[in-house]
Amino acid sequence: MIFLTLIVCFFITLIITPLVKKLAFLIGATDTPNSRKVHKKIMPRLGGLAIYISFLAGVLILKPENQFSTAIMLGSGVIIFTGICDDMMELSARLKFIAQLVAGIIVVLYGGLQATFINLPFGGHFEFGILSIPFTVLWIIGVTNAINLIDGLDGLAAGVSSIALFSIVGMAIIMGNLYVVAIGSILLVSTLGFLFFNFHPAKIFMGDTGALFLGFMISVLSLLGFKNVTFVSFIVPVLILGVPISDTIFAILRRIINKKPLSAPDKSHLHHCLLRTGFTHKQTVLIIYAMSAFFGLAAVIFSQAKLWGSMLFGIVLLFLIEILAEKIGLLGREFRPLLKLMRILRFSIDKDR
Repeated sequence: MIFLTLIVCFFITLIITPLVKKLAFLIGATDTPNSRKVHKKIMPRLGGLAIYISFLAGVLILKPENQFSTAIMLGSGVIIFTGICDDMMELSARLKFIAQLVAGIIVVLYGGLQATFINLPFGGHFEFGILSIPFTVLWIIGVTNAINLIDGLDGLAAGVSSIALFSIVGMAIIMGNLYVVAIGSILLVSTLGFLFFNFHPAKIFMGDTGALFLGFMISVLSLLGFKNVTFVSFIVPVLILGVPISDTIFAILRRIINKKPLSAPDKSHLHHCLLRTGFTHKQTVLIIYAMSAFFGLAAVIFSQAKLWGSMLFGIVLLFLIEILAEKIGLLGREFRPLLKLMRILRFSIDKDR
């Protein structure tokens, strides 16, 4: 039944997306080129509505049961409504944040989905206590915005989200979480159907309707799959979402270093930096796909490794991320402390010889 449902969802997206494209032009949900954007002509947004309709159809057909289902659907409804409004009239950052906060609170307070404790690596566990509610809500808002921030090139957010969903579904299969497998698979095939129209050169953008919805659902699915587990397993969803999360963290650090507001837009995100390095639009997207797949594989390795092995693996991974970030200028072209330190050490070694 699930395989038939997934096939149906994929084809629903293929059929619905051209209709959503026409609707986008009809209601003015379009994206006009400017200095920060890569595309050169007016493009229809709202593509995420096709993903959402296909996802809803899959849920109605399969009817996966879980105590959090109602809250998740209500929260996603708030997100979709917000995304549609933003694609039509560009809402302020404050309004979008409030909507995400409402959606997160629905899932956490009404649905009861909370990360309440973590088992520590050397024995005992850490109870979040009253911090469990704000921590869970902040996770939802953070991941939602991380996916939204990476939506800067044709097929980028849809592809990265698909790889993250594939990783989440794979881990859910290993852990025996059938609800996450079902919901994640439906969302995955719905997104892949949309990617057929969204990969470079895109015929339609997913807009905030799609980016916010995918971010919200991925944040919730990762909570469902990995809450209240060991410290090592707690890192798994962070690794799966390594590309959007690290891009967001570096964006925050970059603004702090340059003494700019955290909400200030710039052209120094991962995809911007790779484009400046000389890669084409399509090559940049494929490179980030490869990075996302690497993080997904890293999450599986990390989850299966012994404690000391996973800690060593994590340290090496952080070192590689920082080197890459400094190489391509994610923190700014002049801010390269680790590379400068390595040059000094190399110079000292050569001098001693």
